[in-house]
Amino acid sequence: MARTNDPARMRDRILDVAFTAFTEAGYHATGMQALKEAAGVTSGAFAHHFPSKKVLGLAVVDDKVRRSVTKTWIEPVLHAKTAALGIDEVFRDIIASLDRNNAVKGCPLGNLAQELSGHDADLRHAMATLYDEWHSALAGKFETDSKEGRATPMPSDRLAGFVIAAYSGAMTLAKARQTTNPLRDCRAEIRRTLGSYYTDS
Repeated sequence: MARTNDPARMRDRILDVAFTAFTEAGYHATGMQALKEAAGVTSGAFAHHFPSKKVLGLAVVDDKVRRSVTKTWIEPVLHAKTAALGIDEVFRDIIASLDRNNAVKGCPLGNLAQELSGHDADLRHAMATLYDEWHSALAGKFETDSKEGRATPMPSDRLAGFVIAAYSGAMTLAKARQTTNPLRDCRAEIRRTLGSYYTDS
């Protein structure tokens, strides 16, 4: 087993391994021994950071999955000129990345939510919190665009929910079919819907 005097780095390495395993292979399908071996840590070191699989799962959601949602969705939209442009650019970048990799593994948050939401209240709450943060970021950007004259008044909360639901569904279809076509169709329809509020999107 690899040894290190850097507990923070060790913890992060375990989280990286668990994030990939949980969101791609599945939480229930992943054994703790396999994670220890993949991370290259002893059982004692592993247990020091994560005494149970549930504790590890919560940490993965709170750290790695939150970081993924923030980097992939929240930051690009908030930094864009408008929410409509930011959302369209997110779709563009995700589709391009999936096409380069020639594989659709799904949305990390969506994968875990589909598997775990009905099985554990704490994990469900952690994932619901991330969805709420994502929703609030989009709704807030829509609201700002309206207030600052970049868009006409719009139902910001409903539109935010629509975008997240449409993307999540399209990603599930794309994963099942192993093609980005559902995401392309979703992008086009979201662009059309938001175009009724934005004159230059």
